[in-house]
Amino acid sequence: MHIDILTVLPELLESPFQHSMMKRAQDKGLLTIQVHQLRKWAVNEYGQIDDYQYGGGAGMVMMCEPLAKAIEELSLQKKYDEVIYLTPDGNTFNQKTANALSLKKNLLLICGHYKGIDERIREHYVTKEISIGDFVLSGGELPAAILVDAIGRLIPGVLNDETSALTDSFQDNLLAPPVYTRPVDFRGWKVPDALMSGNHKLIDEWRHEQSIKRTQDRRPDLLKDQ
Repeated sequence: MHIDILTVLPELLESPFQHSMMKRAQDKGLLTIQVHQLRKWAVNEYGQIDDYQYGGGAGMVMMCEPLAKAIEELSLQKKYDEVIYLTPDGNTFNQKTANALSLKKNLLLICGHYKGIDERIREHYVTKEISIGDFVLSGGELPAAILVDAIGRLIPGVLNDETSALTDSFQDNLLAPPVYTRPVDFRGWKVPDALMSGNHKLIDEWRHEQSIKRTQDRRPDLLKDQ
């Protein structure tokens, strides 16, 4: 998979992709991430990519021209399955969306900034708009990092145990069950007998029951979609 990211602050994305699972995915050649400084397509020698909004109001807006030029130039090199704009008013990101995007080959992510991007870019270039929650951040860089991590870990071969992703929370609209490790008895707090039984059918049943119970207690809204 190849992911291009357009941003005015590429420095914010340096660390998330240089460590842990995302670094492993890139080292294995399973994922390529290219972060592009939008000012490369600025409208003048001063690196301008934003301007005042028509109609007045506080906050600057990212201009049409730099974004259009960047998207068009990058599109000559890659045929994008989706051009994604990270924005608070997009569709809320979830595991189902991550699963679907992990099957794509080429993605282009646009990190918003300031008051957002000119609406004409959204109308004519963007194919999907995604929010990571009902709150506002300084820009789309952190949401982009979250998106890449959630998608990248689903690519076959990225996780050491590929079945691990299948048991994550939200994969089947259930939260993951409790997990335990050594010692069996810590200060009198013991690992459930079912997990120590060696009976895989019993263990699977216990985990499923615990997932349902945890979802009912913490996220009953997820069960409405069952």
